[in-house]
Amino acid sequence: MTDIFLERLQSSALRRPRVGFLGVGWIGRNRMQAMLAGGQIEAAAIADPDTEMAREALRLAPNAAVCADLDQLLAQGLDGLVIATPSAMHAEQTVRALDAGVAVFCQKPLGRDAVETRGAIAAAKCADRLLAVDLSYRHTAAAQALRGLLRAGRLGRIRAVDLTFHNAYGPDKPWFYDPALSGGGCVMDLGVHLIDLCLWLLDDDIAEVDAHLSRDGLAVAGRTEAEDYAVATLVLKSGAIVRLACSWRLPAGQDAVIEAAFYGEGAGAAMRNVGGSFYDFEAVAFEGVKSSALVRPPDEWGGRAALAWSDALARGGRYDPAVESMTDVAAALDRIYASAKSLVES
Repeated sequence: MTDIFLERLQSSALRRPRVGFLGVGWIGRNRMQAMLAGGQIEAAAIADPDTEMAREALRLAPNAAVCADLDQLLAQGLDGLVIATPSAMHAEQTVRALDAGVAVFCQKPLGRDAVETRGAIAAAKCADRLLAVDLSYRHTAAAQALRGLLRAGRLGRIRAVDLTFHNAYGPDKPWFYDPALSGGGCVMDLGVHLIDLCLWLLDDDIAEVDAHLSRDGLAVAGRTEAEDYAVATLVLKSGAIVRLACSWRLPAGQDAVIEAAFYGEGAGAAMRNVGGSFYDFEAVAFEGVKSSALVRPPDEWGGRAALAWSDALARGGRYDPAVESMTDVAAALDRIYASAKSLVES
């Protein structure tokens, strides 16, 4: 009996978590590929309304069951679920999975606003299941280098922050342009990364917000339309002033302009994309008029957030309070939209 008991324990310990993938477009397949390369999970099932996307996913996971919807996925006895669907569905699908006892890795945003975000996090806490959001820029070597400098106090007290994300193309899916489905425009799509990086790196809170949003050059009142340009000034409780700018389809002379720069009392540092790339980042330290490189590409960071979640799931990870920072990010986005709305309506 003892030998049988030990064999069962060993079998259980060696069993890879069964993970389902809800939405297997480019981003869903990319995260699946990263997790499978890590060797910690089994891609047990997939679901996508686009049959061509499902066929592409089966090239990566030929033994996965093909399901019609979330209900069928949850009937597969999953341990985890990766959600890569339109933003309007994220919170509701996350809660349903967590209520079924299934851990979740969700594309950003977790919710279209702070209310939806808090609801999803509360469901994870109640179910004691792992929940993480794919805010992957945290996992770049450049962001990690900045975090090291800031944690060590090498920049002194931070006085100013410049956050920029200009995408020369804009999204290619129609739902991105409907705020009821997306939650907003370029602020929700791109600004979420900038706000998350800022709050995560500085461990600070927002005291004041003043924002201006526009679409095709005309002012937008909050979430009434999907804005294609946004600029906001955020004052943090520490006193640091943050300038945020993001856009879709801005003629910036390159594919993208992405930067998070932090200026302290005696030194500064920034992470920024190289040559207009969406994927290649460098980190640079500033002192007076001198600069020095901290990190240069290449850096294969795209799937690291997904891999971190799958590794934690394979180790038996349960609810992680770190996900509660998503509430602060969502609340900041709400305040940006509220500020723009009040400006236009005043």
